[in-house]
Amino acid sequence: MKKILLLLSCILISGINAQEMPPNVHTVPEDKMNIIKTNITGYAFRNINLSYERSINRWFAINIGFGTVAEGKVPFMNAFLSEEDEKDFQNLKIKATNLTIEPRFYIGEGYGKGFYFAPYYRYSKVSTNTFDYTYDYSAFGTTLPIPMKGLGDAKGNSGGLMVGAQFFLNKQHSFVLDFWIAGAHYGSGKGDFSLMSDIFLTPEMQAELKREIENLDIPFVNYTVETNSNGAKIKVDGPWAGFRSGFSLGYRF
Repeated sequence: MKKILLLLSCILISGINAQEMPPNVHTVPEDKMNIIKTNITGYAFRNINLSYERSINRWFAINIGFGTVAEGKVPFMNAFLSEEDEKDFQNLKIKATNLTIEPRFYIGEGYGKGFYFAPYYRYSKVSTNTFDYTYDYSAFGTTLPIPMKGLGDAKGNSGGLMVGAQFFLNKQHSFVLDFWIAGAHYGSGKGDFSLMSDIFLTPEMQAELKREIENLDIPFVNYTVETNSNGAKIKVDGPWAGFRSGFSLGYRF
């Protein structure tokens, strides 16, 4: 009888302990805290890019991205130059690089998943090829075309905010889709450009060249022109703005 009571006591105690023991809950989703991504929409604009995201905790991550735009024609040039002025820059090409540092605050499930807000800093550099520019000097009823070579670059620093959402594409949470819903940045930029000629420019030629460059009237850009007997130097100093949107695919590990 004592053995039966002892056995029942053991069973009851075991049952109570089993009820009090919580199930084995995995509080952290996974130990995959790193994501390598590329923005696939950027390739339509010659933008070869790569970014790395590191989760610091459930709601906070750091994303660092680098992109380079291969040399090519200036997009939407006719939006800020007249058709006549655009003809003067027919073989002008540009290339660009950018570095973006982007803290992310997730408001969804976290650890790289869900909606996020991302204030960011971006450094950008744009440079041109050696392009041809023809300056028409008019005097005594005749027009003398003066061929010139142009070259230059500009650098900008800007800050902005992006809103996006990131999703896992498989059960293992290894493949990622990052949707940049909308982002915009604003800052300032500076640049130096030059137009050089093998023909000696007289003071009259220099004055007319300066007027011609100033009359380009490029919107949203402040620039000053200095001329000499070899050509002209243009200093750019003005706002630097941009917009971000697109889709990135990545691998989480």
